[in-house]
Amino acid sequence: MSTSGLKAIAPVPTAADFLDIVLSKTQRKTPTVIHKNFKISRIRNFYMRKVKFTQDSFDEKLSAILEDFPMLDDLHPFLSSLMNVLYDKNHYKLALGQLRTARHLIDQVAKDYVRLLKFGDSLYRCKQLKRAALGRMATIMRRQKDPLAYLEQVRQHISRLPAIDPTARTLLICGYPNVGKSSFINKVTRADVDVQPYAFTTKSLFIGHLDYRYMRWQVIDTPGILDHPLEDMNTIEMQSITALAHLKACILYFMDLSEQCGYTVEAQCKLFHSIKPLFANKPVMLVMNKIDVTRLEDLSPENRVLVDEIINAEGVLNVQTSCYTDEGVMDLKNKACDALLEHRVETKLKGSKVNSILNRLHVAQPKARDDVVREPFIPDVVKSKQKYDKADPERRRLERDIEAEEGGPGVYNINLKKNWILPNPEWKDDTMPEIMDGKNVADFIDPDILEKLEALEREEEKLEAEGFYENEEDMFDSDDEREAAEMKDAYKKKLVSQTTKKAMKNTAKMPRTAGLRTLSELTKELTKAGLNPSRIQERAEILAKAQGAKRKREREEDAEMDVDGPGAEDGDGEWMDVDEDATPAKRAKANSGAAVTKGRREPATNRQFAGMRDDVQANKAIKLRNLGQRERNMQARAGESDRAIKTKMPKHLFAGKRKMGKTDRR
Repeated sequence: MSTSGLKAIAPVPTAADFLDIVLSKTQRKTPTVIHKNFKISRIRNFYMRKVKFTQDSFDEKLSAILEDFPMLDDLHPFLSSLMNVLYDKNHYKLALGQLRTARHLIDQVAKDYVRLLKFGDSLYRCKQLKRAALGRMATIMRRQKDPLAYLEQVRQHISRLPAIDPTARTLLICGYPNVGKSSFINKVTRADVDVQPYAFTTKSLFIGHLDYRYMRWQVIDTPGILDHPLEDMNTIEMQSITALAHLKACILYFMDLSEQCGYTVEAQCKLFHSIKPLFANKPVMLVMNKIDVTRLEDLSPENRVLVDEIINAEGVLNVQTSCYTDEGVMDLKNKACDALLEHRVETKLKGSKVNSILNRLHVAQPKARDDVVREPFIPDVVKSKQKYDKADPERRRLERDIEAEEGGPGVYNINLKKNWILPNPEWKDDTMPEIMDGKNVADFIDPDILEKLEALEREEEKLEAEGFYENEEDMFDSDDEREAAEMKDAYKKKLVSQTTKKAMKNTAKMPRTAGLRTLSELTKELTKAGLNPSRIQERAEILAKAQGAKRKREREEDAEMDVDGPGAEDGDGEWMDVDEDATPAKRAKANSGAAVTKGRREPATNRQFAGMRDDVQANKAIKLRNLGQRERNMQARAGESDRAIKTKMPKHLFAGKRKMGKTDRR
């Protein structure tokens, strides 16, 4: 887990806000109307529900806080120690413990008062028990004022911490204040750490990131450390000690040989030996910074002996750098990254996991196929890696050399044919021949090609007439083409059958064409089946006469309607234009634009007056109906089902027991 996982903690409200949130939620989410005339069981349930809901709200909020803040014992040792340094482990655990106790006490209060409410004998007693329960819960939460405020400060500080991953590849910079640690991290990463010419400019851990060998690295800049006992170190120095103790990183110990930092070389060497136990099992590099002022060779003999003692120690590499002139900065970065990678590989090889991996590896050894000795051939890559030298007569002739000889860029035209692989290399520069071996393209054309084409066409017509192409198998050039065509046909048949099934799912079982046979066809089929079709013929003749008479009557009625010429009056009394020469249509349009059925018939009776004796009785029914709807119309309601709002201003929302001067409420 990294520090980035600690930044998702939700804000912690103050004790007063906590009470406002929970009590207003109880008021909003639970019923608010109760009367003394209700059954006593209903009254008890009403107030028991209030108490239980308040308890659940407190429990939910407190549990969320306790789950968000991590347990120090479950964190990485570095993060656990860092939080102990920054926030005091005992104080942190005490604050969380007080909230856990408060949650338990609120649960007990709710449990006790719900038990008492079960025996409440009146609305007044139940209400007082509810008020006492909520009051005791509120008192318990008011006592958590300090733990809540402390946890909110911790949350805000955690959110400002850099995102340090304890398991990532890390370069850790340490040393006395003002020796150039922040300047180095600004050079090699994208970090922007404040650099000032005085001690303890850096007061907390800063982190930057760099890329090396296509891998992500983090560089941590620690505050300066002074050479005094551990118990005398302050919070700023203890952050550096925590990082050195718990992070598996490459340690870069910076020294200022010029002593411009305000500390002697002897003091810086003493500090190295003091914190050397923290460097165990880690690659260490001694970085001698500010060599633009003083180099290692310029030191006095006494100081040189002290520095050489560190350099000659086992497992310590040394690099001289200057962040002012950038001398040795990139060399230090590369050496430190390589040292850490090598150390990580060695650590993995010493572990127990490597055995399980080696058991799964197999190195194949080639077997000799004859007695010939074949020495390994290693190409001479030294020459290719050497710098290109124009004066060297044995250098490889490059394309740019040829370009310079032929006139330079813009004049030289590269020959794309020179690398062609042909049987005769002399052919590379030949032009594409129009005549080869004494022949032209036209010499290869058959003079009898037209006659052969006509003969081929006659042969094809003959094969078609004989039905040669009716069998598709003869048309395939190979078995693969035949199989592909068969698979394609099978897929099409399957697709058609699926489509037909879907289309026929909701259709009638009898086909629609079953009743569209002619009388002659029906007679012929019945006679063929050995049945007498005379009765069906008689019925068909009677039906045909009746339909003819009906069509004649309709034509006469249409003629009567069109006696007065083109145009007719629609049902609303509006005149509609009908084209005299137009084909008779079933519907026409009136001047108003409404579609009117041409030649429509009025219904024999009006269904609105069905069941009425006469028009007088029907008019009286209409008046009574309108009279019954008058009240609803005055209330602007469409019908009896419309929602009726009984009370415009419910008292529990617009009036409350507020004292003088207090007007804020959630």
